[in-house]
Amino acid sequence: MEVRMDIGKRMKELRIQYGLTQQELADRSELTKGFISQLERNQNSPSIGTLLDIIQCLGTTPAEFFTDEEPEQIVFEKDDYFEKISEDGNKMIEWIIPNAQKNSMEPVRLTLKPGGSSDTHLPHAGEEFGYVLKGTVRVFYGGRTYTVRAGESFYFQAGKKHRLENNGNRDAILIWVSTPPSF
Repeated sequence: MEVRMDIGKRMKELRIQYGLTQQELADRSELTKGFISQLERNQNSPSIGTLLDIIQCLGTTPAEFFTDEEPEQIVFEKDDYFEKISEDGNKMIEWIIPNAQKNSMEPVRLTLKPGGSSDTHLPHAGEEFGYVLKGTVRVFYGGRTYTVRAGESFYFQAGKKHRLENNGNRDAILIWVSTPPSF
């Protein structure tokens, strides 16, 4: 099976990505604008040395230039989220970064109805961070209880048993980030 790469197209993509004109790339690589144009339209082929010079002028490496990977997703929209509602309906977890379990941290949006609570998390290596967007939650950490209101945050090492609870009379919504992923 033969795999072919459109070198001209890749050059043009990178040139545009870095905000360079054909003339600027030509100046940097000591080539003519016409030659750059021919390369981008695959009407000419550069020598290996010339191609390596162009790749360097584009601020990349040969490995990155020839890698045909999809770009990493940076922005996530509501359609990307996955949600799970507890059987009693008192808790909804939204995984706001798909497949975050493979990452170093796992952010979720947690909605707790009045009287709702998170699962109890047993002590584990890592850290927990939360920011309350709406309502009030109680954080049970070890043998202590903390009240966290909208606009406030919490942070702790996850080495003690912990959970959250909404003891208010309206929904509590928060962003909760765990490292390593544990939701």
